[in-house]
Amino acid sequence: MNQPKLAITMGDPAGIGPEIVAKVLNERATYKKCRPLVTGDPNILQRAVELLGLCLKINPITDVSQATFEYGTIDVYTVPTEGADTVQFGQVSAAGGNIAFESIRTAIELAMKNEVDGTVTAPINKEALNLSGHHFSGHTEIYAHFTETKKYAMLLADEYLRVIHVSTHVPLREACDLVKKDRIIAVTQLLDDACRQFGIENPKIGIAGLNPHSSDGGLFGWEEEKEIVPAIEELTGMGFNVSGPVPPDTLFAKAKCGFYDGCVAMYHDQGHIPFKVVGFNWNRETGKMESVQGVNITLGLPIIRVSVDHGTAFDVAGKGIASADAMLLSIDYATRMAQNRLKKA
Repeated sequence: MNQPKLAITMGDPAGIGPEIVAKVLNERATYKKCRPLVTGDPNILQRAVELLGLCLKINPITDVSQATFEYGTIDVYTVPTEGADTVQFGQVSAAGGNIAFESIRTAIELAMKNEVDGTVTAPINKEALNLSGHHFSGHTEIYAHFTETKKYAMLLADEYLRVIHVSTHVPLREACDLVKKDRIIAVTQLLDDACRQFGIENPKIGIAGLNPHSSDGGLFGWEEEKEIVPAIEELTGMGFNVSGPVPPDTLFAKAKCGFYDGCVAMYHDQGHIPFKVVGFNWNRETGKMESVQGVNITLGLPIIRVSVDHGTAFDVAGKGIASADAMLLSIDYATRMAQNRLKKA
């Protein structure tokens, strides 16, 4: 019973979240890594179990002490919500958005009270979230709000490729203005700390340029000279193993092979596109996504939050074919991070 306790959110019930959660909790290996419980509606998890034809029992609980943490039983920390029976697979709804939100809020509360050692989140639908009256642009912002965190960043991770962002959910025109020395330093420090939590000593970090060819000596922009290079120089002086600004088309090609332990991207798509090219595998013959890997980790929080880095996949929800690879990887990362924190406590 020394494994860390993890609260797993169910995601939007109209999507693949409940399916992939049920799939990973049908693996004995999951219970050898951690003690998982799900926050949400027990009936929705029961529907997922029946859909997949799994021999799993649902154990509704209202207190973590009631969890059995035994393989074959899914402990569901019951979150009172309405409209679960009205949610249809593949359809955006306020009910689905609210159920997903309350699942997340409850997981955060349990972690903030130290009743669980970390949280793992299934995908949500942002339109449904806002329809339900919860006006957040995503998981990251929800976690920042309820933990009262001001400085945070998104880290994408999959085997060798680990990417943090200077900015995420803002228009591209604004993203360029957010490339500032202090922000680059802050997210690089977060990335270095995360890599050490994963067991990497003295992480080698590559910092991307913003402009084509990293401005090529000022021919294509000034941000490298005025913001990125000064940040790298200051980080080097502080003892961090950093290099750059590296042209993105070179940086990510090297990183996916393990040349860098982590990368700093200047904006959302600069980091997300190479990451998903590596982790998402489309099968032309079947016309389906064969596997979806990679996790999303929010750094800077007082609690652990790891998520799958894919959406609700409304088009395949309810068919039982969704890949649980990313959820398995998310639990693995959350477990390692929680074990690291418990050792330091």
